[in-house]
Amino acid sequence: MEHDLAGLLDAAFDEMEIEIATSVKQIREAQRLRYKVYCEGEGYEAGENGLETDPFDESSRHVLVRARASGDVLGTVRVVLGTGQSGHSSFPMNRVCDRDVLAPLPIPATGEISRFALARERPGVSPASAGLMRLFLMRGIVEVSGLHKLTHWCALMEQSLLRLLRSSAIHFQHVGPTIEFRGRRQPSVATIGTLLDRIQLEKPQIWNFITDQGALWMEPEEQALAVSWLPVTGLQDELLQQAPY
Repeated sequence: MEHDLAGLLDAAFDEMEIEIATSVKQIREAQRLRYKVYCEGEGYEAGENGLETDPFDESSRHVLVRARASGDVLGTVRVVLGTGQSGHSSFPMNRVCDRDVLAPLPIPATGEISRFALARERPGVSPASAGLMRLFLMRGIVEVSGLHKLTHWCALMEQSLLRLLRSSAIHFQHVGPTIEFRGRRQPSVATIGTLLDRIQLEKPQIWNFITDQGALWMEPEEQALAVSWLPVTGLQDELLQQAPY
């Protein structure tokens, strides 16, 4: 079974690629897909000019999954980064959850997983590969977390998504009761190292894929060299200049 999964992931990687946005163009593509999912599909957001945006985009790293054949963006998620200046208000879920839920988390080393969106139409991608898209987005989340030396994740998730992740040995910890926010949602957190260790134990092929065999994330104190990357602030001015809102 594990061998079959490894083969499926290899085949899916031939059809789809993962991008960490480093340009406004890529962020706009993510916001365009979010508009289709959250505004046109679910009616959760109003959107504007075909884009779904909010102020947290400026402090986020955006992950895209793109079909290699068509060039279409099929999936996106963002990791909202915490800042000492904003405290726990850095995170969108803090607006709707009890403040005590996030209180134990180290703000600068925490990222909120947010705006998880998958396209309904997936041209150029086989059904088998499309079914693994969540793992591609998770790999992007792991990569962002490694680049920014994060140690914790938080998220406000539907139970259906939590079940889907658990089927891949991706276990988040529930914190507090479910809340009513566009349906029932569960506040969830994870210590990244603990979560990844459990995946490695239960489903090593998934661990190999989402961590690139351990290359994309390690405990921050074990990092021998700092990873250089375009900082989030490098995109903020450009985003603000082109913002449609």
